[in-house]
Amino acid sequence: MPGVPHAGAWRTKRRIFTTNYEPKSPVRHASDRSDEKTVIVRGALKMMAGVDLVHVPYRGSGPAITDLLGGQIQATFTDMPASIEYIRAGRLRVLGVGTAARSAALPDTPTVGDFVPSFEASQWTGMFAPINTPSEIIGKLNGQINAGLADAKLSRRFADLGGIVLPGSPADFGKLVADETEKWSKVVKFSGAKPE
Repeated sequence: MPGVPHAGAWRTKRRIFTTNYEPKSPVRHASDRSDEKTVIVRGALKMMAGVDLVHVPYRGSGPAITDLLGGQIQATFTDMPASIEYIRAGRLRVLGVGTAARSAALPDTPTVGDFVPSFEASQWTGMFAPINTPSEIIGKLNGQINAGLADAKLSRRFADLGGIVLPGSPADFGKLVADETEKWSKVVKFSGAKPE
């Protein structure tokens, strides 16, 4: 989720993402130095919108947001749980959410796809098991995880932080992993990112 200081130069959400933005100097953006997804998202934006983003690595989203709010950096890519309280307090302006649809937690915020057609970059977390794990164990774990995700208190907490719960079968999750791998492998190739 890209964001800028609320009082920053980009008062309109589109300016940073349009190829006719002037000046055409690179945008310095902060993110967690160990966060490979930001490298890939940066590559996707460069590929799809021609935006020149220069990565400034930080030791976590907290210090990155602090320096963003202090004016030492122009923008950041961060997940919603790390930034939502700053957004709600009016200290951080979110340019768009990376999901395909608007977030229920920030319904007035557009998606990045609204101004960079076809852009979608969601962060997701899943549970994996060793490849030779018996199917009955996988089924039992899946049932317990889905039951936990169905808990009203947990669902409300996820929603409050901007999360979306995606219960499903092991096959559903396997398809998600395969689809995401195919999608992002093209961006990785374009970006020239290398494993560290």
